[in-house]
Amino acid sequence: MYRLKYKQLCTRFLNLYKIKNRPVFYQVFSRFTIQFLLVFLKKILKMKFKAILFAVAISVSTLAFAQETSQKKVSPPPGNALVGDTYGAGVNATSESKAITVDKLSKKLKKENKKLENVAIKGKVTDVCEKKGCWLTIQTEDNSQFFVKMKDYAFFVPTALKGKNVVLDGTAERKVISVDEQKHYAEDAKKPQSEIDAITKPQEEIRFVANGIKVVN
Repeated sequence: MYRLKYKQLCTRFLNLYKIKNRPVFYQVFSRFTIQFLLVFLKKILKMKFKAILFAVAISVSTLAFAQETSQKKVSPPPGNALVGDTYGAGVNATSESKAITVDKLSKKLKKENKKLENVAIKGKVTDVCEKKGCWLTIQTEDNSQFFVKMKDYAFFVPTALKGKNVVLDGTAERKVISVDEQKHYAEDAKKPQSEIDAITKPQEEIRFVANGIKVVN
């Protein structure tokens, strides 16, 4: 394709500057001008061709990197969630010693306010997001939903955390969860379709946003 364009340009220039019955000096000058222009155009075309190849190479590399990155982000991080393992900002000893149960937290939220900041809770993980590890649920006495998300999606947890006891440090709040959001997380948890279809109205739940998580006995 490049050679074809170059030949076409050469032919056009030669047709435009056919030398007939002109002084010798003008003929020489015209030939020199044409040769110079042709060499110049040839270099430009080469540069453009190289630039196109370079742009294509960069695009392919960027696409490959983006695909590799997206694949890495799809699955939860590896790990066995052993005692002492921490995620996010972790949990300091003071917060761990003052951690309360989910049920105590629920009562505290009803009594004092709809939101509590810098609070630590402890409990058993009942479920973990299988797509990214971006949320988990904690067991409660009345089997109600206690949903935990990671602050700003800054960190994720391995699925091995399921069934482990943990201490979480963060913010708790009572919120009304829309039908769409409930269904979204039910799909993430791979709930049966019948259970997803049964979600038909908003529901008030305790939502916890974790700054840090620590696996404990």
